[in-house]
Order: sequence, then structure tokens, then C-alpha cells
Amino acid sequence: MRLFIQRVLQAEVTVEGNTVGKIGKGLLVFVGAGKEDNREIADKYLKKLLGLRIFEDEAGKTNLSLKDVGGELLLVSQFTLYANCKKGNRPSFIEAGAPDMAEELYEYMIQEAQKTVPVVEHGVFGADMKVALVNDGPFTILLDEHIL
Repeated sequence: MRLFIQRVLQAEVTVEGNTVGKIGKGLLVFVGAGKEDNREIADKYLKKLLGLRIFEDEAGKTNLSLKDVGGELLLVSQFTLYANCKKGNRPSFIEAGAPDMAEELYEYMIQEAQKTVPVVEHGVFGADMKVALVNDGPFTILLDEHIL
């Protein structure tokens, strides 16, 4: 699994000109599932994501989590996080999870996040989405198998 996390002041995802997910202050997270991923792995990544202390406290130190700041969460599926560019100039996506499995894990992560985060928005799996954001910092983190 790979999560590309951006701390944002606001973010929005649209499909065919219609807003399908929109948040204020919080985290925009692109979610990529690999072919070996499962719910146990998704739980581990979600726990790490929700526990990240990447929001500033009153002293200006990154010491607060999403929950601590009452932040919102926008999850967007993104299989291209598994692009392999080692050979040639055309990325290979053979390490990405099969669409049915990846969609199931993406939906599972949305449902699990909704249990603890009051505002969880999301994109549409497999759709051509347009994402707009105001990055805060910028502050961007990649969580993948090398981190967890």
C-alpha cells in the first residue's frame, strides 16, 4: 500500500464537473493498493495516517494529529502510485493491485476512517477525477512499504 499525504487548507475532487468530495483544513490522501495488500495492511496504514502528528501546535511545532485539530479527510484512489519507471519512459503498473481488490480496500479504508474522523470525503474509484487543493506548508508525506 502507498499513501501520498498532503496537509491542506482545503481540497476538492470533481468528476465530470461535479464535486464529489470537498474538505477544509485536513489531509488529502491519495491511496494506492498493491497486489499483495489486504485489510490487515490497510488497518496498519490507516492507524499510522490518523496518528501522524503533522499539524502545528500553539508553539508552531508539528505536534498535533488530524483529530487534535478537528481536521477533515479526503481519500482519493490512485493506482499510479505504483508506477514503475525503471525501464524506458513508459511507466509499468504491474505492481498495482487488481481493480476489484483495490476498490474493496479503498472502500474499506473510507468506512474505517469514518468510525473516528467526523468528516471523511472521497473520490470515485476508477473515475477521471480532477483534484484541486491548497497545500498547507507545503507538507507532503509518502507512506509505503519502506516506511512501515
